[in-house]
Amino acid sequence: MKVTKDMGIQDVVDKYPQLVPVFFKFGLGCLGCAAARFESIEQGAMAHGIDVDALINDLNTALEKK
Repeated sequence: MKVTKDMGIQDVVDKYPQLVPVFFKFGLGCLGCAAARFESIEQGAMAHGIDVDALINDLNTALEKK
Protein backbone atom coordinates (compact mmCIF):
# COMPACT_ATOMS: atom_id res chain seq x y z
CA MET A 1 0.00 0.00 0.00
CA LYS A 2 1.22 3.47 -0.83
CA VAL A 3 0.86 6.54 1.31
CA THR A 4 -1.08 9.30 -0.44
CA LYS A 5 -1.45 12.97 0.41
CA ASP A 6 -5.16 12.61 1.12
CA MET A 7 -4.58 10.07 3.91
CA GLY A 8 -4.96 11.22 7.50
CA ILE A 9 -1.73 11.94 9.37
CA GLN A 10 -2.79 10.00 12.46
CA ASP A 11 -4.08 7.11 10.34
CA VAL A 12 -0.68 6.75 8.68
CA VAL A 13 1.22 7.03 11.97
CA ASP A 14 -1.05 4.45 13.61
CA LYS A 15 -0.65 2.00 10.73
CA TYR A 16 3.03 2.67 10.00
CA PRO A 17 4.76 3.91 13.17
CA GLN A 18 8.14 3.40 11.49
CA LEU A 19 7.35 6.48 9.35
CA VAL A 20 7.37 8.89 12.32
CA PRO A 21 11.04 9.86 11.72
CA VAL A 22 10.16 10.90 8.16
CA PHE A 23 7.45 13.24 9.44
CA PHE A 24 9.96 14.67 11.96
CA LYS A 25 12.58 15.11 9.22
CA PHE A 26 10.16 17.36 7.36
CA GLY A 27 9.26 19.39 10.43
CA LEU A 28 5.91 17.75 11.16
CA GLY A 29 6.65 17.09 14.80
CA CYS A 30 3.13 17.73 16.03
CA LEU A 31 1.94 14.19 15.40
CA GLY A 32 0.27 14.06 18.79
CA CYS A 33 -1.59 17.34 18.42
CA ALA A 34 -5.32 17.50 17.86
CA ALA A 35 -4.95 18.66 14.25
CA ALA A 36 -3.06 15.48 13.32
CA ARG A 37 -6.18 13.50 14.16
CA PHE A 38 -8.28 15.07 11.42
CA GLU A 39 -5.85 16.66 8.95
CA SER A 40 -4.68 14.94 5.81
CA ILE A 41 -0.98 14.79 5.08
CA GLU A 42 -1.49 17.45 2.42
CA GLN A 43 -3.28 19.79 4.84
CA GLY A 44 -0.57 19.35 7.48
CA ALA A 45 2.19 19.92 4.94
CA MET A 46 0.53 23.06 3.60
CA ALA A 47 0.04 24.44 7.12
CA HIS A 48 3.77 24.04 7.77
CA GLY A 49 5.04 25.13 4.34
CA ILE A 50 6.28 21.64 3.49
CA ASP A 51 6.64 20.25 -0.04
CA VAL A 52 3.93 17.58 0.11
CA ASP A 53 5.24 15.69 -2.93
CA ALA A 54 8.71 15.36 -1.39
CA LEU A 55 7.16 14.23 1.91
CA ILE A 56 4.99 11.61 0.21
CA ASN A 57 7.95 10.38 -1.81
CA ASP A 58 10.09 9.95 1.32
CA LEU A 59 7.25 8.28 3.24
CA ASN A 60 6.76 5.73 0.46
CA THR A 61 10.49 5.15 0.10
CA ALA A 62 10.74 4.44 3.83
CA LEU A 63 7.70 2.19 3.63
CA GLU A 64 9.27 0.13 0.84
CA LYS A 65 12.38 -0.45 2.99
CA LYS A 66 10.46 -2.06 5.85
